[in-house]
Amino acid sequence: ETKKMASVRLCFLVFLFGGSGYSITFNVEPGTKKCVKDEVHKDVLVLGQFSLTNVPMQKMDITIVDSQGHTLYQREDISDGKFSFTTEEYELFDICFTSHVKGQHGYGQPREVKLILNHGSDPKKYEQLAKAEKLKPAEVELKRLEDLAQSLVHDFAYMRAREEEMRDTNESTNSRVLYFGIFSMCCLIFLAAWQLIYLRRYFKSKKLID
Repeated sequence: ETKKMASVRLCFLVFLFGGSGYSITFNVEPGTKKCVKDEVHKDVLVLGQFSLTNVPMQKMDITIVDSQGHTLYQREDISDGKFSFTTEEYELFDICFTSHVKGQHGYGQPREVKLILNHGSDPKKYEQLAKAEKLKPAEVELKRLEDLAQSLVHDFAYMRAREEEMRDTNESTNSRVLYFGIFSMCCLIFLAAWQLIYLRRYFKSKKLID
Protein backbone atom coordinates (compact mmCIF):
# COMPACT_ATOMS: atom_id res chain seq x y z
CA GLU A 1 0.00 0.00 0.00
CA THR A 2 1.23 3.49 -0.79
CA LYS A 3 1.27 6.40 1.63
CA LYS A 4 -1.67 7.97 -0.21
CA MET A 5 -3.85 4.91 0.31
CA ALA A 6 -6.25 4.94 3.25
CA SER A 7 -6.92 1.48 4.60
CA VAL A 8 -10.46 0.78 5.75
CA ARG A 9 -11.48 -2.65 6.97
CA LEU A 10 -15.05 -3.87 6.75
CA CYS A 11 -15.39 -7.14 8.68
CA PHE A 12 -18.32 -9.50 8.41
CA LEU A 13 -17.97 -12.42 10.84
CA VAL A 14 -20.04 -15.26 9.46
CA PHE A 15 -20.68 -18.56 11.22
CA LEU A 16 -21.79 -21.13 8.69
CA PHE A 17 -22.42 -24.86 8.59
CA GLY A 18 -20.71 -27.05 6.02
CA GLY A 19 -22.31 -26.92 2.62
CA SER A 20 -23.83 -23.49 3.24
CA GLY A 21 -22.98 -20.20 1.63
CA TYR A 22 -23.86 -16.56 1.30
CA SER A 23 -23.65 -13.66 -1.08
CA ILE A 24 -22.70 -10.10 -0.21
CA THR A 25 -22.44 -6.88 -2.19
CA PHE A 26 -20.54 -3.80 -1.03
CA ASN A 27 -18.71 -0.76 -2.38
CA VAL A 28 -14.97 -0.11 -2.23
CA GLU A 29 -14.03 3.54 -2.27
CA PRO A 30 -11.07 4.63 -4.43
CA GLY A 31 -7.74 4.08 -2.72
CA THR A 32 -9.17 2.07 0.17
CA LYS A 33 -9.26 -1.51 1.35
CA LYS A 34 -12.22 -3.59 2.51
CA CYS A 35 -12.13 -7.07 3.93
CA VAL A 36 -14.67 -9.80 4.53
CA LYS A 37 -13.85 -12.01 7.50
CA ASP A 38 -15.05 -15.61 7.47
CA GLU A 39 -14.77 -18.55 9.84
CA VAL A 40 -14.44 -22.14 8.59
CA HIS A 41 -13.91 -25.44 10.34
CA LYS A 42 -11.17 -27.96 9.59
CA ASP A 43 -11.10 -29.83 6.27
CA VAL A 44 -13.78 -27.67 4.63
CA LEU A 45 -13.66 -26.72 0.97
CA VAL A 46 -14.20 -23.01 0.43
CA LEU A 47 -15.47 -21.92 -3.00
CA GLY A 48 -15.67 -18.27 -3.93
CA GLN A 49 -16.75 -16.17 -6.87
CA PHE A 50 -16.43 -12.41 -7.26
CA SER A 51 -17.32 -9.76 -9.81
CA LEU A 52 -16.73 -6.00 -9.91
CA THR A 53 -18.21 -3.06 -11.74
CA ASN A 54 -15.93 -1.36 -14.22
CA VAL A 55 -14.59 2.07 -13.23
CA PRO A 56 -12.01 3.83 -15.45
CA MET A 57 -8.55 4.59 -14.07
CA GLN A 58 -8.94 2.17 -11.17
CA LYS A 59 -7.65 -1.32 -10.56
CA MET A 60 -8.57 -3.75 -7.82
CA ASP A 61 -6.51 -6.47 -6.14
CA ILE A 62 -7.77 -9.39 -4.10
CA THR A 63 -5.85 -11.13 -1.33
CA ILE A 64 -6.99 -13.94 0.95
CA VAL A 65 -4.94 -14.52 4.09
CA ASP A 66 -5.48 -16.77 7.10
CA SER A 67 -5.08 -15.88 10.76
CA GLN A 68 -1.39 -16.82 10.59
CA GLY A 69 -0.74 -14.37 7.78
CA HIS A 70 -0.36 -17.04 5.08
CA THR A 71 -1.58 -16.03 1.63
CA LEU A 72 -4.22 -18.48 0.36
CA TYR A 73 -5.08 -16.62 -2.85
CA GLN A 74 -3.90 -13.45 -4.57
CA ARG A 75 -4.63 -11.70 -7.86
CA GLU A 76 -4.03 -8.21 -9.20
CA ASP A 77 -6.11 -5.98 -11.45
CA ILE A 78 -9.23 -8.13 -11.21
CA SER A 79 -12.67 -7.71 -12.73
CA ASP A 80 -14.14 -11.15 -11.92
CA GLY A 81 -12.96 -14.60 -11.05
CA LYS A 82 -13.19 -17.66 -8.84
CA PHE A 83 -11.08 -19.21 -6.10
CA SER A 84 -11.07 -22.32 -3.95
CA PHE A 85 -9.02 -23.76 -1.11
CA THR A 86 -9.38 -26.33 1.65
CA THR A 87 -8.74 -25.46 5.26
CA GLU A 88 -6.25 -27.64 7.11
CA GLU A 89 -7.31 -26.40 10.54
CA TYR A 90 -10.15 -24.44 12.11
CA GLU A 91 -9.47 -21.11 10.45
CA LEU A 92 -10.46 -17.47 10.41
CA PHE A 93 -9.47 -15.80 7.15
CA ASP A 94 -9.79 -12.40 5.48
CA ILE A 95 -10.84 -11.76 1.88
CA CYS A 96 -9.52 -8.29 1.12
CA PHE A 97 -10.19 -6.06 -1.89
CA THR A 98 -7.72 -3.21 -2.36
CA SER A 99 -8.43 -0.33 -4.72
CA HIS A 100 -5.64 1.48 -6.56
CA VAL A 101 -6.22 4.73 -8.40
CA LYS A 102 -4.26 5.18 -11.63
CA GLY A 103 -5.11 8.84 -12.06
CA GLN A 104 -7.21 11.70 -10.76
CA HIS A 105 -10.20 10.63 -12.89
CA GLY A 106 -10.80 7.60 -10.70
CA TYR A 107 -11.41 9.52 -7.50
CA GLY A 108 -14.92 9.72 -6.11
CA GLN A 109 -16.22 6.68 -7.98
CA PRO A 110 -16.55 3.57 -5.79
CA ARG A 111 -16.51 0.10 -7.29
CA GLU A 112 -19.22 -2.37 -6.43
CA VAL A 113 -18.03 -5.83 -5.41
CA LYS A 114 -20.25 -8.89 -5.41
CA LEU A 115 -18.85 -11.83 -3.50
CA ILE A 116 -20.34 -15.32 -3.31
CA LEU A 117 -18.93 -17.80 -0.81
CA ASN A 118 -19.83 -21.45 -0.38
CA HIS A 119 -18.60 -23.99 2.14
CA GLY A 120 -18.72 -27.68 1.34
CA SER A 121 -18.15 -29.95 -1.60
CA ASP A 122 -17.47 -28.80 -5.11
CA PRO A 123 -20.48 -29.47 -7.41
CA LYS A 124 -18.06 -30.72 -10.09
CA LYS A 125 -17.11 -33.52 -7.71
CA TYR A 126 -20.63 -34.93 -7.92
CA GLU A 127 -20.74 -34.51 -11.70
CA GLN A 128 -17.55 -36.54 -12.01
CA LEU A 129 -18.87 -39.09 -9.52
CA ALA A 130 -22.09 -39.48 -11.50
CA LYS A 131 -20.16 -40.08 -14.72
CA ALA A 132 -17.68 -42.51 -13.12
CA GLU A 133 -20.26 -44.63 -11.28
CA LYS A 134 -23.12 -44.02 -13.70
CA LEU A 135 -25.39 -42.70 -10.99
CA LYS A 136 -28.86 -41.34 -11.54
CA PRO A 137 -29.62 -37.71 -10.58
CA ALA A 138 -31.55 -38.88 -7.53
CA GLU A 139 -28.59 -41.00 -6.39
CA VAL A 140 -26.21 -38.08 -6.86
CA GLU A 141 -28.50 -35.87 -4.81
CA LEU A 142 -28.65 -38.50 -2.06
CA LYS A 143 -24.85 -38.66 -2.05
CA ARG A 144 -24.67 -34.88 -1.77
CA LEU A 145 -27.16 -34.91 1.11
CA GLU A 146 -25.18 -37.67 2.81
CA ASP A 147 -22.00 -35.60 2.60
CA LEU A 148 -23.89 -32.56 3.88
CA ALA A 149 -25.26 -34.59 6.82
CA GLN A 150 -21.75 -35.78 7.68
CA SER A 151 -20.53 -32.21 7.54
CA LEU A 152 -23.33 -31.09 9.87
CA VAL A 153 -22.53 -33.91 12.29
CA HIS A 154 -18.90 -32.78 12.24
CA ASP A 155 -19.95 -29.20 12.94
CA PHE A 156 -22.22 -30.21 15.81
CA ALA A 157 -19.43 -32.34 17.30
CA TYR A 158 -17.12 -29.36 17.07
CA MET A 159 -19.69 -27.09 18.72
CA ARG A 160 -20.21 -29.65 21.48
CA ALA A 161 -16.47 -29.83 22.08
CA ARG A 162 -16.29 -26.03 22.23
CA GLU A 163 -19.23 -25.98 24.65
CA GLU A 164 -17.50 -28.52 26.93
CA GLU A 165 -14.29 -26.53 26.76
CA MET A 166 -16.10 -23.31 27.67
CA ARG A 167 -17.96 -25.07 30.48
CA ASP A 168 -14.70 -26.43 31.88
CA THR A 169 -13.23 -22.94 31.69
CA ASN A 170 -16.27 -21.48 33.48
CA GLU A 171 -16.12 -24.13 36.18
CA SER A 172 -12.41 -23.51 36.65
CA THR A 173 -13.01 -19.77 36.85
CA ASN A 174 -15.86 -20.24 39.33
CA SER A 175 -13.64 -22.44 41.51
CA ARG A 176 -10.88 -19.84 41.48
CA VAL A 177 -13.35 -17.09 42.36
CA LEU A 178 -14.72 -19.22 45.22
CA TYR A 179 -11.25 -19.95 46.63
CA PHE A 180 -10.29 -16.30 46.29
CA GLY A 181 -13.47 -15.29 48.12
CA ILE A 182 -12.72 -17.73 50.96
CA PHE A 183 -9.13 -16.48 51.15
CA SER A 184 -10.30 -12.86 51.23
CA MET A 185 -12.81 -13.64 53.99
CA CYS A 186 -10.13 -15.36 56.07
CA CYS A 187 -7.86 -12.34 55.62
CA LEU A 188 -10.63 -10.00 56.74
CA ILE A 189 -11.40 -12.13 59.81
CA PHE A 190 -7.69 -12.25 60.70
CA LEU A 191 -7.34 -8.47 60.32
CA ALA A 192 -10.48 -7.86 62.40
CA ALA A 193 -9.21 -10.16 65.18
CA TRP A 194 -5.77 -8.52 65.13
CA GLN A 195 -7.37 -5.08 65.28
CA LEU A 196 -9.47 -6.07 68.32
CA ILE A 197 -6.43 -7.46 70.11
CA TYR A 198 -4.37 -4.37 69.30
CA LEU A 199 -7.08 -1.97 70.47
CA ARG A 200 -7.62 -3.97 73.66
CA ARG A 201 -3.92 -3.81 74.50
CA TYR A 202 -3.84 -0.09 73.65
CA PHE A 203 -6.77 0.74 75.92
CA LYS A 204 -5.28 -1.37 78.70
CA SER A 205 -1.97 0.50 78.43
CA LYS A 206 -3.88 3.77 78.79
CA LYS A 207 -5.80 2.22 81.70
CA LEU A 208 -9.08 2.98 79.94
CA ILE A 209 -10.32 -0.56 80.52
CA ASP A 210 -9.52 -3.28 83.03
